[in-house]
Amino acid sequence: MKNQNELLSASGTTIFTVMSALAMQHGAINLGQGFPDEEGPVDVVRAAAEALLDNRNQYPPLTGLPELRQAVADANRRFYGLEIDANAEVVVTSGATEAITASLMAVLNPGDEVVLLEPLYDTYLPVVRLLGGVPRLVRLAPPKWELPRAELAAAFGPKTKAILLNTPMNPAGKVFTAAELAFIADLCQRHDTYAVCDEVYEHLTFDGWRHIPLMTLPGMRERCLRIGSAGKTFSLTGWKVGYITCDRSLAGNVAKAHTNLTFTTPPNLQRAVAVGLAKDDDYFTSLATGLQARRDQLASGLTALGFSLLPCNGSYFITADFTPLGFHGDDVAFCRHLTEVAKVTAIPVSAFYAGGDAPGHYVRFAFCKRESVLEEALQRLRAWKKDYSPERLAQAG
Repeated sequence: MKNQNELLSASGTTIFTVMSALAMQHGAINLGQGFPDEEGPVDVVRAAAEALLDNRNQYPPLTGLPELRQAVADANRRFYGLEIDANAEVVVTSGATEAITASLMAVLNPGDEVVLLEPLYDTYLPVVRLLGGVPRLVRLAPPKWELPRAELAAAFGPKTKAILLNTPMNPAGKVFTAAELAFIADLCQRHDTYAVCDEVYEHLTFDGWRHIPLMTLPGMRERCLRIGSAGKTFSLTGWKVGYITCDRSLAGNVAKAHTNLTFTTPPNLQRAVAVGLAKDDDYFTSLATGLQARRDQLASGLTALGFSLLPCNGSYFITADFTPLGFHGDDVAFCRHLTEVAKVTAIPVSAFYAGGDAPGHYVRFAFCKRESVLEEALQRLRAWKKDYSPERLAQAG
């Protein structure tokens, strides 16, 4: 048999699949994978159910139902002051991962360079490579995750076609500052590049931090492809409804890419998401407030156990340094130990790096779970910590 695709064949099973399987095997509470364990708003779910019975279940328009495209445009104006043409500058996709792929497909030619920021979401690098793009990696360093401006500037050059920016950032929980975004915007304009902006956690910011879309900065309106996610905004990750907002000069190619990926997205879910995006401000405020409370619940418990926590200003995730506990192994070994012995699962942060010299002493916990689930996880960790002295942990590592 002839060789299959070399890039895909060389890709291993994702760490999320590995750790989730291990969690099931050992009956562990899974704080590794980032999905809520509660259903989304009742009115949004009901709208989806009712839409199945309205005899409009055939192919919807390629770029999305008019009511959802208008809802996306309205949300852009409402939250960020962006004036968007719903008929020409919005494309609905089957999830944000497809939106990222379609956006990159729309602008990349083989050999084009793409600037990526580590730590990064695990699909970014494979997609860039599958499209023939050349990744240029720039590393943000813990614990503050500050933008390394000199290194970022050096990564831009004549072949740079785009930067892929994730803010709020998974797994770091970082919300990029106005000054950092201005620096990125300046680089994009000086080097005439696009920006694919993964903003799926746009409404999940804490402690007074506010998400600023790169698209709102001067000179960036025509360069940005801004990606949103109904799954994250409405805690309905299984629906896989995403949306791209971009200039009309880009939307045509985005739509062509979408045609060759999924073509369209279930119409009943689109109608329901349009209902969700029209919800009042209280919903979006309470969404962030509720998640902040659960972040604080988990953070307080982890701190009491001896973990050293990194700042978390947005997203579903908090990063913890387990060095103070005395475990001598790396983050993969620690997550395996925690799953098998404490019956709580986290994700090794090294999985979000492409290089072999990634930090090896950080783990990522998801706090988008019910308070009772988080408390049960903390109780298990307290029992584990009681049984494992630093000396015993050192031996386990």
